Amino acid sequence: MEYKVALIPGDGIGPEIVREARKVLDKVGQVYGHTFHYTEVLMGGCSIDAYGVPLTDEALETAKASDAVLLGAVGGDVGNSRWYQVAPNLRPEAGLLAIRKGLNLFANIRPAYLYKELADACPLKKEIIGDGFDMVIMRELTGGLYFGERYTKEIDGVMTAVDTLTYNEKEIRRIAVKAFDIAMKRRKKVTSVDKANVLDSSRLWRKVVEDVAKDYPEVTLSHMLVDNCAMQLVMNPGQFDVILTENMFGDILSDEASMITGSIGMLSSASLNEGKFGMYEPSHGSAPDIAGKDIANPIATILSAAMMLRYSFDLDKEAEAVEQSVQNVLTQGWRTCDIMSEGCKEVGTARMGDLIAEGIQEVGK
Repeated sequence: MEYKVALIPGDGIGPEIVREARKVLDKVGQVYGHTFHYTEVLMGGCSIDAYGVPLTDEALETAKASDAVLLGAVGGDVGNSRWYQVAPNLRPEAGLLAIRKGLNLFANIRPAYLYKELADACPLKKEIIGDGFDMVIMRELTGGLYFGERYTKEIDGVMTAVDTLTYNEKEIRRIAVKAFDIAMKRRKKVTSVDKANVLDSSRLWRKVVEDVAKDYPEVTLSHMLVDNCAMQLVMNPGQFDVILTENMFGDILSDEASMITGSIGMLSSASLNEGKFGMYEPSHGSAPDIAGKDIANPIATILSAAMMLRYSFDLDKEAEAVEQSVQNVLTQGWRTCDIMSEGCKEVGTARMGDLIAEGIQEVGK
């Protein structure tokens, strides 16, 4: 099969980590008989340098014409970069917001997986993490409180701020369908998180999710209030498979879940539209202080590429091969400096990419 991938290396360590992900994808293509056609797109600070804006119309059209987008990172040092001495809509991160909107990426997927080899980095007690955890948080990305009407004004002599939380049934249904589809590829369990004891929007959320669940009889659905979910994530994270929730709750819970994995350098993410199209990126930032030093951890980006194989291309076996190769490399004791521990072997960005790519060959035999 042939696939068109828009590559957005971006800024900071972005070009280095995207290069390693591409290396792994090329090995997947070689072993499993696929061809990936890449088109490089400028976005973020590098686009500002070249064109004066963080995302050009041409770059967006290139992304739309692709089967998926693989992104490194955008942005720089806020305190010392010329990129931030301009209006907010012209700063690097504005390109990220623009491309999400332009591609209608409403479903954010953030896995949180604890590797056994990195268990010591988890802040939870060993008796809590047990055999580890493997969950996905599905966050609605373009609705809710962050996108509702807002204003600040004086009312009856008192300054008053108002933010409006709005969801309609179509917005809820489409994110729920994504969550159940992903659960079908995993352990077939969805935990829908809301605040239905207080919020009308959550009561509608729960009603629509229950309706969607009728189309997925193999998937077990449960509901959980968001405050309880925040507690359960640190009490018993292993109970979760797919967590489905709205924008603000997902923003908070996904950060909590990422923290208990021990290293943000290991965390992939994806944002999907209503079809198979998605943009895949690591959860971490551009880390300009270590750019060009061959010390950045490329694993989050490589795992994001694995998500692309699974969710946009339906190449489950190939995605599993990438994930297994990452697991094998960690088991063999190879580490970048951010996850280095006593008794392991430290390698740089490029060597880590080589090791994972070489492992694809072994897994695919």
